[in-house]
Amino acid sequence: MREPGNIDAICSSMPDYLGFIFYPKSKRFVGENPDKIIFDRVPPSIQKVGVFVNEEPKKVIEICHSYKLAVAQLHGQESPEYCQKIKDSGVKVFKAFSIDENFDFKLLNKYEDMIDYFLFDTKGKLPGGTGEKFNWQVLNQYKLNTPFFLSGGIGPKDCEYIISLGSRALFAVDINSGFETQPTIKEPNKVADFIQKIRN
Repeated sequence: MREPGNIDAICSSMPDYLGFIFYPKSKRFVGENPDKIIFDRVPPSIQKVGVFVNEEPKKVIEICHSYKLAVAQLHGQESPEYCQKIKDSGVKVFKAFSIDENFDFKLLNKYEDMIDYFLFDTKGKLPGGTGEKFNWQVLNQYKLNTPFFLSGGIGPKDCEYIISLGSRALFAVDINSGFETQPTIKEPNKVADFIQKIRN
């Protein structure tokens, strides 16, 4: 999210989390020194998430504290020790992993005690989302206790399929481009309808 009016409209649906991208190469980048007003307008009941890619841990912590972000979502090659530094600062950690048919879920073992949630996205050439789904059936290989967010190409029509997955560890759904008219601009009605269906 980036545009104040659209933030207001999406917040009216009361999502659990709202994301802000601090990765300069992203077309959804909030900017070098974003105005704090776009963060302050988010209700306290909605947790603000900062999305980072291989950023210096010190800078991640500074940004999260400055903009009162509850969560750092990490999409690079951040190590378990890196994640622990962020967590020790009082910021929750979502560690993203890019998934394809050959992903080795054993790689996650060393992260389990150092993060709050995993986030599984579609493997692409660059960090961040691809707007495409991976084969969600590979999630059957996930055996750890840490809950995860499902991401990657999710659209308004995917609600029933997501619910049918029935994974004990599926905690939340991360939606983005499938609900946009253009980068950072979400369609409030589609978001509200999807949230209501998922929660019901």
